[in-house]
Amino acid sequence: MSYDYDVIVIGGGHAGIEAANAAAKLGCRTLMLAVNLDTIGAMPCNPAVGGPGKSHLTKEVDALGGVMGIAADATYLQMRTLNSSRGTAVQSLRAQSDKRQYSGWMKRYMESLPHLSLKQGMVKGFLTEGDRIAGVELGFGERLSARAVVLCAGTFLEGTIWIGRETSPAGRAGEFPAVGLSGYLKALGFRLDRLKTGTPPRIDGRTIDYSNLLVVPGDEPPSFFSFLDNRPVLEQVPCHQTRTTEKTHEVIRENLHESPMYSGMIHARGPRYCPSIEDKIVRFAEKESHSLFLEPEGRSTYEVYLQGCSTSLPMRVQQEIVHSLPGLENAVMIRPAYAVEYDYLPAIQFQHTLMAKELEGFFAAGQMLGTSGYEEAAAQGIVAGINAALYAQGREPFILSRSSSYVGTLVDDLVSKEIGEPYRMMTSRSEYRLLLRQDNADARLTPLGREIGLVDDYRWNLFSTKQDEIRNEKTRLRLTRIQPGKEWDEALVECQEQIKQSVTLEELLRRPRVPYSVIEKVCPSGSEPFTWWLEMETDIKYAGYIERQKAQVAQAEKFDGVKLPVELDFSLLENLSKEAREKLNCIRPETLGQAARIGGVSPADVSVLLVWLEAKRRTERFAVAGKVATANLSQ
Repeated sequence: MSYDYDVIVIGGGHAGIEAANAAAKLGCRTLMLAVNLDTIGAMPCNPAVGGPGKSHLTKEVDALGGVMGIAADATYLQMRTLNSSRGTAVQSLRAQSDKRQYSGWMKRYMESLPHLSLKQGMVKGFLTEGDRIAGVELGFGERLSARAVVLCAGTFLEGTIWIGRETSPAGRAGEFPAVGLSGYLKALGFRLDRLKTGTPPRIDGRTIDYSNLLVVPGDEPPSFFSFLDNRPVLEQVPCHQTRTTEKTHEVIRENLHESPMYSGMIHARGPRYCPSIEDKIVRFAEKESHSLFLEPEGRSTYEVYLQGCSTSLPMRVQQEIVHSLPGLENAVMIRPAYAVEYDYLPAIQFQHTLMAKELEGFFAAGQMLGTSGYEEAAAQGIVAGINAALYAQGREPFILSRSSSYVGTLVDDLVSKEIGEPYRMMTSRSEYRLLLRQDNADARLTPLGREIGLVDDYRWNLFSTKQDEIRNEKTRLRLTRIQPGKEWDEALVECQEQIKQSVTLEELLRRPRVPYSVIEKVCPSGSEPFTWWLEMETDIKYAGYIERQKAQVAQAEKFDGVKLPVELDFSLLENLSKEAREKLNCIRPETLGQAARIGGVSPADVSVLLVWLEAKRRTERFAVAGKVATANLSQ
């Protein structure tokens, strides 16, 4: 059959962008379909990229050859490192973005990609050939065929927004929802459920009194998400911090009955780790106040995002809340906060490639798979886009393990656990976070991106140069031996350290209180400061812990290398617990490692599976031996 496209991507949000970018860069004839082409790369909630756990995803997407990090670097208002006083494993970069510039940059980029076409249209159904996808049908009857389809519908599937008791159908404020597509997915055999998320009000920045508010500046000099060169150094715009007051809490408590969530009108689960302001007041009743941040939305607008004040309370209550905050006593609310309720596809119906288990060639990514956040969407998007392209080209799938990346952790969590609420990435999600730092994302993943064809020559040459520089500096530190002396004594005073005998620079750097900056000051690497010092310093200081974690990875990968039979009916294994049998038959793990990570599957259940697999191997071995013996006798 001749197809119109190799890959069709439905949706122009952060998941759709990465999926379309990956498929097009891998040489597939790709189409991106969006309800409104003017909102490609829109930031309907917080105009920001990164943060704890999320910056790791952004840097990993960049390392694989994605685009989110480059766009964030090109359009930032502010760059700030969070958790800078803590260990490197939990440090994270956050960019406050100019949302209009970000969206415009993304649209221009997508329009420039070879092999990619953009089209405005609403998908109302899918074309199938037996148990595989064959294309899409648009709202006015147009049919487009494709080898693979990636659905990135965000919050648009039967989306409904709520402000108090008022409701209207919308994927987000001012945009039509995708109506009818949920029913079509159900007819194809998919299970759907409902989730909820929300956004805070936007304030007229000219009506805010900043005089007594805490200023939150960016880093000087700024850090960046991508290691590509020629990144713009822009004038940074400060954010500000305010706090809720007793009056704020009183207003919220008195009006809880008007919240659609607390009154029972909304039944869907919201994000636990990004709660609404009314949720905070109820769940943390002992707290006297909560931090809120005033974050500018762009250089060409005076709109300010009230971060931390997501709500679905009525307009008049929202205004009372805003006026109860220090600095916002006379503030004007430009756009109200609202909640959005939408259909999603529980991701246990998908493989680690993000292809549906029961519909070949159909992939999905983003918020409609049960996540919360631009970065989580982008991470899924690049995985789905890569695998849709590889599927269309008849190539082997691309799967990232938990030990390789936060992207792999995210996908594994989604497809092997019944989440039940919007999933948010945090560093605590990974058991290997000392290995999976944001500073070494390129070292871990750029070779993989190169191998599949996403990393071009320019990026690869920059990466290779960087790795050479790090290796050379590590060699210098290992081979350079220094002696005690006055210069070192003076340099190490603030570190409360001394050199009492001959040591190498590497041995000196291993001391917890000695930073690389001291070594660079007394014994510089060259005429220019060494750029990649953080990654190198962390590798040296934490070498023992890193090796221990690598050993844990090797042990875990033994289970991940044990395949489970596709046709195995777990209900027949009587020694498994009842819950384990139900969960295993529902999720259908491909390996023993995946089975072990499913909620409800205990270590005892894993032992039962190991015993069964060993018995199966012995039976098969005896059967083969018996056939050989019979054949020999017959001769």
